[in-house]
Amino acid sequence: MKTNRRNALKKMTAGTAAVALSGGLTHRISAAENVMENGLKGKVNHSVCKWCYKDISLEDLCKESEKIGLQSIELLGVKDWPMLQKYGLTCAMGNGASLGITKGWNDLSLHDELVDRYTEIIPLAAKAGIKNVITFSGNRNGMDDDTGMINCAKGIRRIMSLAEQHNVTIVMELLNSKINHKDYMCDHTKWGAALCEMVGSEKMKLLYDIYHMQIMEGDVIRTIQENQQYIAHYHTGGVPGRNEIDDSQELYYPAIMKAILETGFDGFVAQEFIPAREDKLASLKQGVDICDI
Repeated sequence: MKTNRRNALKKMTAGTAAVALSGGLTHRISAAENVMENGLKGKVNHSVCKWCYKDISLEDLCKESEKIGLQSIELLGVKDWPMLQKYGLTCAMGNGASLGITKGWNDLSLHDELVDRYTEIIPLAAKAGIKNVITFSGNRNGMDDDTGMINCAKGIRRIMSLAEQHNVTIVMELLNSKINHKDYMCDHTKWGAALCEMVGSEKMKLLYDIYHMQIMEGDVIRTIQENQQYIAHYHTGGVPGRNEIDDSQELYYPAIMKAILETGFDGFVAQEFIPAREDKLASLKQGVDICDI
């Protein structure tokens, strides 16, 4: 079963490489030019999470993202990477190796399977130019946080030499356990940062989801400033409700974005809000404009 999965992944990645070397190049140049053509300032690398736009096909979202000036569509696996490259886009946060949010590295019984999956994905991501691959702690299920951290570090260390070799960063997402992901372990920045220290590799970082961390701990700007060395990626979302990030919610994203840029951050910021309005793409463009300081 593992052999069949590995062969399928290799075939899909071969297609990705072929696209990158052919027609995708023209679109890639076009996408870079579109950043300026759409009035974006070029200081922020913009991305969007596909799952928030389930009613829009990936190809249509690629076309619209190119028009808006986005550089990435993310949380997509190997089979979708060729489509992104066709339109000169990247996948700022690759997916496909995890076992989902609730089953993660804090469970020792899952380590062998997770190691196998990440061992397959990491070289394929590197070949496709994907710099980050997402991972999760898993739910507590009665486990204390210290034990969970030790377990996570023990498992993740097994893949770090491969990640370092291929220059791919393993990125654990911070999620709230109060509203959306009950019992999730990596639900505070302090815990995530301590895990990064325990793993002890520059290729182990955090995905700081602004929506989730506003719910769990607030003090967003100070937390970003004090933990910037552990953060590889950001997600947006309006609080409460995870909808548009305009003045209908409590966060002021221009100030947050200013703080992020002042840390020297040069990674991606992804819109991960669920549009509540009928014109979802207009909401996406608005979110990009708000964050493009």
